[in-house]
Amino acid sequence: MSPHLRYLSYLIRHKWFVFVAGLKVGAPLWRLIIHDWSKSLPSEWLAYVESFYGGHNPRPQWVKEDFDRAWLRHQHRNDHHWQHWVLRNDDGSTKPLQMPIACAEEMVADWAGAGRAITGKWEVAAWYAKNHEKILLHPNTAAVVDAMLKVYFP
Repeated sequence: MSPHLRYLSYLIRHKWFVFVAGLKVGAPLWRLIIHDWSKSLPSEWLAYVESFYGGHNPRPQWVKEDFDRAWLRHQHRNDHHWQHWVLRNDDGSTKPLQMPIACAEEMVADWAGAGRAITGKWEVAAWYAKNHEKILLHPNTAAVVDAMLKVYFP
């Protein structure tokens, strides 16, 4: 199977599982339908295909840099990513801003859907427990995320 078809197959699985998880947490239907729409743009698609399905072992520096730029674009285009809500101040400090609830719901659904598409399991609570210290969330957003995980993905 071509690298583009393999990536498309993953992306369809991911979007399906995000949709299922999003319905579970009550994310707005429209957000679930358009979830990760920007991954179909050439500025993201090509770098994702090359990075994950390009057959590089190890990945050359240019592949890493192209992916980093695509990932940054993706975060800026999609407000369901926590990185979208981290303000980088001129003095070098960072400040997490509170996410709207719909964005937080889609974010949790995204985490759950990505895990399910990759591992075949709903392991979002365990993943978050392992990674939450690296994720910069406003305290109110963190409380919402914690509550959603306890209720919907115990």
